[in-house]
Amino acid sequence: MNIHALDVSSPLGVLQLVSDEKHLLELNWQCAHRQLSTSNHRVAILTAAADELSQFFSGARRNFSVPLQPHGTGFQLSVWSELQKVGWGETFTYREIAERLGKPKGFRAVGGAVGRNPIPIFIPCHRIVGANGALTGFSGGLDNKQILLGCEGH
Repeated sequence: MNIHALDVSSPLGVLQLVSDEKHLLELNWQCAHRQLSTSNHRVAILTAAADELSQFFSGARRNFSVPLQPHGTGFQLSVWSELQKVGWGETFTYREIAERLGKPKGFRAVGGAVGRNPIPIFIPCHRIVGANGALTGFSGGLDNKQILLGCEGH
């Protein structure tokens, strides 16, 4: 499997998109960029993901359509799948996600899975907040979480 990377400028700084030939695999914050050897040819999935991010930040896109393939445990994949059901402009608590998964006492485990989301923004973990509605941990930092929620009208 060939892995490709593309750095994209955004209001959050430079983001690194990582893909194979058909799926977006990761979105890395500037401080966490992976050292990847990249080829000079453009990979369609990376171009599409970069375009969709740009549209999201400009307010022209509310949902992403690029195919994703996050790697994680079965539980993590179920949490990330549930996160993708949280709509633009909505927020849910960790407990609400746990309840939606049929694991009402599993909110801490949900928090762990949310924190390990390899494709933030595309899998909208920024829409998950603490029990009292407070902004809590985010891999890109709370300032960036606030910016993302602000893009969605919060």
